[in-house]
Amino acid sequence: MTLEQLKQLRNEIDKIDNEILQLVNKRAALAQQIGLIKKSNIIYRPEREAQILARVKQDNPGPLDNARIAQLFTEIMSICRALEKPMTVACLGPQGTFSEEAATRRFGGAFTTLPCDSIDAVFRNVESGNAGYGVVPVENSTEGAVGRTLDLLLQTSLTVCGEIQLPVHQSLMALQTDLTKIEKIYSHPQSFAQCHHWLQTKLPGISNTAYINTSSNADAARLAAQDSHAAAIAGKRAADFYGLKICAENIEDDSKNTTRFLVLGAQKVEPSGRDKTSLVMSTGNYAGAIHKLLTPFSVHNVSMTRLESRPSRTHLWQYVFFVDIEGHQKDANVAEALKELNEKAAFLKILGSYPAS
Repeated sequence: MTLEQLKQLRNEIDKIDNEILQLVNKRAALAQQIGLIKKSNIIYRPEREAQILARVKQDNPGPLDNARIAQLFTEIMSICRALEKPMTVACLGPQGTFSEEAATRRFGGAFTTLPCDSIDAVFRNVESGNAGYGVVPVENSTEGAVGRTLDLLLQTSLTVCGEIQLPVHQSLMALQTDLTKIEKIYSHPQSFAQCHHWLQTKLPGISNTAYINTSSNADAARLAAQDSHAAAIAGKRAADFYGLKICAENIEDDSKNTTRFLVLGAQKVEPSGRDKTSLVMSTGNYAGAIHKLLTPFSVHNVSMTRLESRPSRTHLWQYVFFVDIEGHQKDANVAEALKELNEKAAFLKILGSYPAS
């Protein structure tokens, strides 16, 4: 390629960049107009954004893959959304947690993070209006359900208005990379469980008593940054925030390790065309009780994707059942199934309908 050809290609890129600049600003101006017309405090429309992402991925001619296109448009929507009204999202802190990463994946970068020291605090901050939305972990593909999140979903007035599935890759990090100098390891209990085999194989000299539980992986990184003989298990982002070096990457025992997060808010979400509904229910203790509860889903051709039992915390040995189904509660077949379920269940609470991840 000659210098003249290279110059011509660069000129073409400059021209396209100017066109992108004009179009992005035109889109932002339209978003501002929509905000004025709506005159509403609700600026995040999960169903609308899900439809936009589905459309641009379907129309994507390449060479950029759909994941990159979705990332690009998520950021564009995030910036335009911020022009309507600033947004605050509560999630487990401090900086560098997987919860924060999940929030960024869903909302883009144009929002203010409200770091919380517990899942309870995330719920409280959204319920009180300190944050518009909250992001909480609800289940992990290897370690199962996050019990505290389920307990709080049962009690809260908030609605589930979105979900994020985040591949979780754990790293061992410390102030130095000499594994022989590590005497203790900080991490969240679930991360210790997810990396059990690696730890036993690669660091057999460190006893379980030297595994110190923390409220989050990012907090583990913060503590490890204060001790030259300590390490942390956390995501790579945490190493950047706390000035740690990566000793080993991808140390999770299951390479497909994924955590599912829920987005909590005070709004109900309209159908997007590809939705999921979460609910919690209970029944009396008699033969065939669970079968009776699940029958309406089968009769009305509603696919159930998750069933999780949890102690009711009201009576000894009584349980509630958390269920995810495909479809929106406004879909005809789902609405009929829920109507019948409401007649049969001792207790039923619809946690929310939202675009499926």
